[in-house]
Amino acid sequence: MHSMTNLREGLSDSKGILHWLVATGLTAATTIGLELVHANSTAAGMVFLAMLVWVATQAGIRISLYVAALSAVCFDFFFLPPFHTLQLAGPQEWLEMLTFAASCLVVSRVAEHGRRQTRNAEQRRRDVERLYELSQELMLYEDADGLLRELPRLIGRIFSLDGVVLYACARDQFYSSTSDLPMSIQASLRALTEGHNPTLAIPGDLTARPLMLGLRPVGALAWRPAEIGREVATAVSAQVATVIARSIAIEASKRAEAARESERLRTALTDSLTHELRTPLTSIRAAATTLLQSEGLNDESRQDLVAIIDEESARLDVLIGEAVEMAEIDTNTVEVQLLPHSPVALLEDAVVKSRKALAGHRVSIISDNVGNDRAAWFDAHSLGRVLRHLLENAGAHTPPGTNVTLSYTRTDNRLEFTLADNGPGIDSADLPMIFEKFYRGKRTSSARKGSGMGLAIARAILIAHGGGIDVTSEPGKGATFRFWVPLIENDPAELSLDPLD
Repeated sequence: MHSMTNLREGLSDSKGILHWLVATGLTAATTIGLELVHANSTAAGMVFLAMLVWVATQAGIRISLYVAALSAVCFDFFFLPPFHTLQLAGPQEWLEMLTFAASCLVVSRVAEHGRRQTRNAEQRRRDVERLYELSQELMLYEDADGLLRELPRLIGRIFSLDGVVLYACARDQFYSSTSDLPMSIQASLRALTEGHNPTLAIPGDLTARPLMLGLRPVGALAWRPAEIGREVATAVSAQVATVIARSIAIEASKRAEAARESERLRTALTDSLTHELRTPLTSIRAAATTLLQSEGLNDESRQDLVAIIDEESARLDVLIGEAVEMAEIDTNTVEVQLLPHSPVALLEDAVVKSRKALAGHRVSIISDNVGNDRAAWFDAHSLGRVLRHLLENAGAHTPPGTNVTLSYTRTDNRLEFTLADNGPGIDSADLPMIFEKFYRGKRTSSARKGSGMGLAIARAILIAHGGGIDVTSEPGKGATFRFWVPLIENDPAELSLDPLD
């Protein structure tokens, strides 16, 4: 920034010297031309005045006064008797000289005033165009947070500034058009916002203004160089303050919406659990009541009732477990503990723990890393939960005798697992919503319905693990679930060490 400022100052100095040289040369050329045509004093005075008007409109008051003085000397020396001297012959010559000098002074002042008015009008026109461009750019952004990040660069580009810094006090965040923002500037802008002191000096040759929304400070804006006029700075500050206020309002709206969504989900969870828990409880209570009466029951009937109690108790246990898992996910308490494990062992263990749900199904495990089942670092407990959810889902929604195939593979940066079945598949209308909380396919061919939490829990676990999950299916040809986690084959603690330490 400093190099750009120095370059600008150097160019300005060079142009200033050039202007003085051109003014001197123009006066000399005019004098020589008048001498060559043997102009009289009246004609010479008019030509000098015309030249002075042009110089004053182009170069400003200082150079025009310099040309006026130089022209007066040339006018006296070459065109007033006695010629080629700086003396005046009599009252007539003195009157001509004084009239010429006064005319030069008046012309210079009038021309400078007109030049200043023209320059101010042009500056106002440019300012209006820049403010209009800024307002148009602000309207294009729908993301208020993204606009705050881009705003310093946007203002710097539109107003041709070297550096712009924006401070939003509600978030205590700084946004800058440059990558380096010294702590001294940050402290000064905080103090400016807190003290409402527009005269506070800001380090780095920055000009700063507090951003006010009514009587409430919302931040501060600083820029360099100080080329923005007071009125324009006020207008820009008002627009930026409005952007910050809009961002605060959107953020508050998002928090309120998130709170409403959280409350809605809690209500849905409560309603769903109430309904799902009541069903097995009703069956258990009815079976237990029948057993207590025990009149007219044979051994086979008692065994059937005991089986109902056992089955519904197991179902109740699953529902409670899923509710606990969903509560952990909603409170962001899912923790991933990476340890070395065998991927094949993970699959085998999940099949063993899901054998009841997979009763009557043909389950097989395939690995493309035969004889090279190297350990990888992942959370076996969390991935085991994912596999059991998928296996239980397959067992619940595919008929007995269906094939269920588990496999895994390693890529350059992923450890991928696949579960495929050849059951009835998933209807295309259900696919987009299958991983949403409490969603249960409305066109499933299975009469049995779950809580609608299993797949949502599986996806949340994988996201916490840094992975993901997707599904492909064609009705009548089965479904294939594919999920993955980052492939880590060495101790993460060793990988995180800096080799230069």
